[in-house]
Amino acid sequence: MRIQGLQKLTLLDFPERTACTVFTAGCNFRCPFCHNASLVINIPQETAMDEDAFFSFLNKRKGILDGVCVSGGEPLLQPDIETFIRKIKELGYAVKLDTNGSFPDKLKALVKEGLIDYVAMDIKNAPDAYAITCGLEKIDIDAIRESVAYLKEGHVPYEFRTTVVKNYHFKENFESIGKWLEGTDKYYLQNFVDSGDLIGKRTKGCSREEMEAFLEVAQQYVPNAKLRGM
Repeated sequence: MRIQGLQKLTLLDFPERTACTVFTAGCNFRCPFCHNASLVINIPQETAMDEDAFFSFLNKRKGILDGVCVSGGEPLLQPDIETFIRKIKELGYAVKLDTNGSFPDKLKALVKEGLIDYVAMDIKNAPDAYAITCGLEKIDIDAIRESVAYLKEGHVPYEFRTTVVKNYHFKENFESIGKWLEGTDKYYLQNFVDSGDLIGKRTKGCSREEMEAFLEVAQQYVPNAKLRGM
């Protein structure tokens, strides 16, 4: 398992849980606005974490933490992700998975095995703008659609979220996204914030007024859609 970082405490990332976040290395997307570039490209080996050290940490935090967020990068790229999550579950922790949705078969398998308690899936953009938003020439949008459809069936608690970036997101995009996610209970729009660890350049967030305008469009189809972090 390629562990590239650990946030020892988060009260925000896992709903109703006191959790830590473990970051896996590698991603199949190259989103210019990715705030974890060091997990995706030019990954520094000196910051890698030994798996035994991670589980030692979890053992010591029993009774203090009750959840683990598995994030990235894209965790489902890891060939031993099922074994890794199973070991976390065996210690009594709930597991939240952050994913870009491009591996629907792996997602389904983990949920069916009872290994995932909550899924947060990124919706990068409207389907016709997906590839450019992900920094790719082409993308298997059918795989993304499959993951969205599966989560909407309600097999596991979930949320969808879009990081909103100027020059990538416009009102018409949220018309398409809203129609796509219609029937969803939890959809969040979160404004891009420059972490200083980006893949691309010349990216910036939107104004409060722009974010509220995008939200208004999305709420026509997803009434419970909300802004996050503003």
